[in-house]
Amino acid sequence: MPKVLVSDPIDQAGIDLLAQVAQVDVRTDLSPQDLIQAIADYDALMIRSGTRVTSEVIEAATQLKIIGRAGVGVDNVDVPAATRKGIVVVNSPEGNTIAAAEHTLAMMFALSRFIPDANQSMKSGKWDRKSFTGVEMYKKTLGIIGLGKIGSHVATVARAMGMKLLAYDPFLSQERAEQIGCRLVELDLLFSEADYITLHLPKTPETFHLINADTLAKMKPTARIVNCARGGIIDEQALVEAVKSGQIGGAALDVYENEPPGDSPLYQLGKEAVLTPHLGASTEEAQTNVAVDVAEQIRDVLLGLPARSAVNIPGLRPDVLEKLKPYMQLAETLGNLVGQLAGGRIESLEVRLQGELATNDSQPIVVAALKGLLAPALRERVNYVNAGLEAKERGIRVIETRDASVRDYSGSIALSAKGPLETRSVAGALLSENELRITEIDDFPINVAPTRHMLLTVHRDMPGIIGKIGSLLGSFNVNIASMQVGRKMVRGNAVMVISLDDLLPEGLLTEIIKVSGIRDAYIVNL
Repeated sequence: MPKVLVSDPIDQAGIDLLAQVAQVDVRTDLSPQDLIQAIADYDALMIRSGTRVTSEVIEAATQLKIIGRAGVGVDNVDVPAATRKGIVVVNSPEGNTIAAAEHTLAMMFALSRFIPDANQSMKSGKWDRKSFTGVEMYKKTLGIIGLGKIGSHVATVARAMGMKLLAYDPFLSQERAEQIGCRLVELDLLFSEADYITLHLPKTPETFHLINADTLAKMKPTARIVNCARGGIIDEQALVEAVKSGQIGGAALDVYENEPPGDSPLYQLGKEAVLTPHLGASTEEAQTNVAVDVAEQIRDVLLGLPARSAVNIPGLRPDVLEKLKPYMQLAETLGNLVGQLAGGRIESLEVRLQGELATNDSQPIVVAALKGLLAPALRERVNYVNAGLEAKERGIRVIETRDASVRDYSGSIALSAKGPLETRSVAGALLSENELRITEIDDFPINVAPTRHMLLTVHRDMPGIIGKIGSLLGSFNVNIASMQVGRKMVRGNAVMVISLDDLLPEGLLTEIIKVSGIRDAYIVNL
């Protein structure tokens, strides 16, 4: 009988389910060294956030088949090390959806009617009604930033309450937003029109301090902000100043840039702020749901069945995986690139397999392309299992085509992303097993190895323009690793790709676009 180690407190329902197919050992007091010594005896490991599954733990796991994290993230698991060893890593991305959505709504109610402060006033023996005159949410405008599963549920309930709904989600189609009952708008319009703003997006370099002094200044003086998503999306000092000055009406936070917040300026706020200690997933049902969800996946893998929420590469035979892995990496890179060029809101993605690749199984490559396409918005929430579903929920139509006649490379991939206003395309190939190349950008021929930080420009092919860009980068102390130019005709339009050693400094892209002859410029971070 297989053996399962449970090293963090897990709801009994999950343990009982696993006990039907395996010997389950619950050992929640293991030190990191104890875990390394014990793990060799187990076929599966079930954890929450307390256990760190390091590369040393994985190296010591001689028969481990699956690691199950009863929760959303897997930041405490060395996923690349597990993948290299053929260990499936799973989580429960939907187990706390309802809990998080309901907590968001509860925070909106509490903020509107000053419930926490009114409760505290009553318990201190007072009967003070005048100090707690609230506002109604009926017919107010709710701005939802991030219309995934949690944001969509909030929208459904808020709509039933009679609220008007605005939404911003660069990876959602207009049709899908309308199905949910939201009007899809740009951020600035949402900031200026919303009475309530709720955040449902991951913390990324792009979303860090999305709510800051500048964006707060665009909001109504009666606007109220709710964040039950991730700490760091809000500049907390700027928020405090905006609430204290009356620039906005209030805020309700469940997550913080530092947890616990320590000596936070948020504690200076009065009844206009509601603060809870990261309780979004803290319901009995959510804890049961994530435990059962992950236990079912562990059970299935132990029985030889695929896992439904693997965050690495599930469901492929080792020989097939080994053959396709470089092309999957190429597809994911190209998907990430075309998504950033298209600006996020994508209606359809065409995946074209060319040359020898046209005779291969397309599904893993299509999934990898979608994972890359959605990664800037969803980060850890998108994986090789759910990328297709996430794309479908956002109204992204996927078109697969094959062209065996392309013989420039033994196998290549071309992606075309169609948005509401334009279509962007990229292509790439493998020069050797692990040597990726970007070979086309918007039909301009190019030969560039993808790097972490790149600057792309569309410009007139004219003397001096490359030198101007190089000088401008140098004046900002930006080091160029490599540079390639692609053009179709002399003195026509051209594409330039510059690989950089570091992130482009803030404000520099604006200066680049001002250079005479530059039609457009993009920062791409892969």
